[in-house]
Amino acid sequence: MENPNVQQIIEKQVLTVAKAVEDKLDEEISTLDRLDLDDLEVLRERRLQQMKKMAEKRSRWIALGHGEYSEIPSEKDFFNVVKASDRVVCHFYRENWPCKVMDKHLAILAKRHIETRFVKIHAEKSPFLAERLKIVVLPTLALIKKTKVEDYVVGFDQLGGTDEFSTEELEERLAKAEVIIFEGESSAQIVQQKRSVRQKESTNSSDSE
Repeated sequence: MENPNVQQIIEKQVLTVAKAVEDKLDEEISTLDRLDLDDLEVLRERRLQQMKKMAEKRSRWIALGHGEYSEIPSEKDFFNVVKASDRVVCHFYRENWPCKVMDKHLAILAKRHIETRFVKIHAEKSPFLAERLKIVVLPTLALIKKTKVEDYVVGFDQLGGTDEFSTEELEERLAKAEVIIFEGESSAQIVQQKRSVRQKESTNSSDSE
């Protein structure tokens, strides 16, 4: 039998938390009530300016080639790309299966993360760059921020060591290097949650049969 003192303590803690939440809501409602029309207009104008700046950024990114996964034709063009965009993911590749696997995922992420430029360059046709950036294993992703190579993804070792890694796993790795911007939960977490829900629904369905 549960100790009545423990039960009382738990009930008291629950009430304390509930009261704190209620007080917080009251405070937020009170703050909103104190806002006059001028305050609301200032907030609205600020929000409009933020939206306008974001639209301008998107237009500039698209003009620079963001949103698409494209090939850099020469080493000279590599430097122009890196100077033009704050965040660049550059895939050093050759014509083989592992590089084609990486291509598939990068093409998806280019559309998903318009804030970053996604490009590829043929490593064997770029000997100066390959030597300067110490590119040995292919595929290698150079993760570049503000013209500096900050990090590398070399082969598939950081992606589970297999070519069957998901786009979300690569997305997580790029987010960790802060070469793409994540807002809220990561895609991989959302995918995992969806899988868990589907598995639970499947188990419940089997139980009910």
